[in-house]
Amino acid sequence: MKISSNFDSGNINVIEADAPGNIRLNINKDNNSDFYQWFHFRLTGAKGQLCALNIENASGAAYTGGWENYQAVASYDHENWFRVSTVYKDGTLTIQHVPETDSVYYAYFAPYSYERHQELVSSAAMHERVRLEVIGETCDGRDLDLLTIGEADDEKKKIWIIARQHPGESMAEWMVEGIIERLLDDNDPLSRDLLRKCVFYIMPNVNPDGSIRGHLRCNAKGQNLNRDWGDPDRLKSPEIFHLRAKMDELGLDFNLDCHGDEALPYNFIACFEGAPDLNQYNLDTAYMFGRELEACNPDFQNEKGYGKSAPGTGNLGMSTNQIAHRFDAVAMTLEMPFRDTVDSPYPETGWSPERSIKLGYSCLDALSSVLDRL
Repeated sequence: MKISSNFDSGNINVIEADAPGNIRLNINKDNNSDFYQWFHFRLTGAKGQLCALNIENASGAAYTGGWENYQAVASYDHENWFRVSTVYKDGTLTIQHVPETDSVYYAYFAPYSYERHQELVSSAAMHERVRLEVIGETCDGRDLDLLTIGEADDEKKKIWIIARQHPGESMAEWMVEGIIERLLDDNDPLSRDLLRKCVFYIMPNVNPDGSIRGHLRCNAKGQNLNRDWGDPDRLKSPEIFHLRAKMDELGLDFNLDCHGDEALPYNFIACFEGAPDLNQYNLDTAYMFGRELEACNPDFQNEKGYGKSAPGTGNLGMSTNQIAHRFDAVAMTLEMPFRDTVDSPYPETGWSPERSIKLGYSCLDALSSVLDRL
């Protein structure tokens, strides 16, 4: 029996793995950071045996409220993921499972691999309406990929969609995959109409270093990128430095920043109520987007979410506040759960890549409904 995590987005530290019924593990922290919660590892050689995988430092994780009613995901082929019995008690997260084969993967959420990311942007770039541009490099020297979908001109709305500032929130890139897939469907009349009116700038993974390293929240230098938008350091946060500069260059009318929330079992948006010089019309447009998304996708709701910042108190280091203020634009953070949705549960998979993709489809319906207000 062996546990390994020396692969793309792998993260686990083995304390003891001598008996299937008492496997002792810890999650590694993000580099130069105290954040941790993402795990992803493979267990081999335990086919047909009841395994108890005990993550003993779960009580020190970034969001311990996220362990309540949480179920880990597992996969035999690294493609199809399902939920397995998981209990959080006395500071330890215990996954109990009887593997059906001698190789099984466990993860905090279904990973979105760097290989799949490369396939996503490369296959999209083959489409005649798409241009792929590398806007800079990460701390570890990886490409920062930006897809431009549609022909830009002064009459078109500039729509930005970004994902995975926080690398452990892999559902965000799954959702963006759905958005790209639908935009490039020549048989979809809504997509064709949107591309007549808009140009889309899409960055599927803002933080590839953190994704590959198995981080929850930080880049290779230990920076929380979604707190660096006010004055990004080119050396410590090159991802945001280059992304913000490209937004300044090209302009922006609407931004959707895709994330995952550890604790709240809902899909919801967070807006920019606390941004300086608040534009109420833009804020109302963001709220309208949320209502339209709820109307077309029952997995989404608007009742539950984060508390709203008081006027003028918003953190301009966060993308949604900075972008709304900087561009006088409609901006929002869309959050998805690591668990399942309370109002529309699907226990076998919980919230999943497939549901994330479908929510991405629905975001284009909602955008179409508010486009005339941008």
